Amino acid sequence: MKRRLAREIAVQSLYQMEMNEVTASDAVDMLMDEARNEENEMGASASDVNRVDQHVRDLVYGVTEHKAAIDDMLQQYLTGWQVDRLSRVDRQILRLSCYELVFRDDVPPKAAINEAIEIAKHFGTEESGKFVNGVLGKLLQALDEIKPKGITPGEHN
Repeated sequence: MKRRLAREIAVQSLYQMEMNEVTASDAVDMLMDEARNEENEMGASASDVNRVDQHVRDLVYGVTEHKAAIDDMLQQYLTGWQVDRLSRVDRQILRLSCYELVFRDDVPPKAAINEAIEIAKHFGTEESGKFVNGVLGKLLQALDEIKPKGITPGEHN
């Protein structure tokens, strides 16, 4: 539940950054404040939101730091698509999941993909879950070749 909440807020923050051209810090601050509101759409308590604050920041800052590399990787697995032509929601979900798969070692790959699919179904279109699954499935097959060496479990770049 807590990781899902963190991922949902991270995706929303990444989306906010792209839509409004705000910094990662500003986007996260705004979404965290909104999520702490008793009437938030996520159904999360303020204490749950507070518990995931640092994880959300780690995810958003990590995606931001590695965005160019992530987009290059994703482009290799987008058959007939360009990263910049994807829906904004699908693009942010794919970026976040690619970051978790490639640059972090604290989430099992299949769990990261399953979470991305569920978030895509929630925030995206009717086809988003299938699309995200297809792209990440291809990336997963090549993960050993593209994952940077030297990341130890629980550590992230």
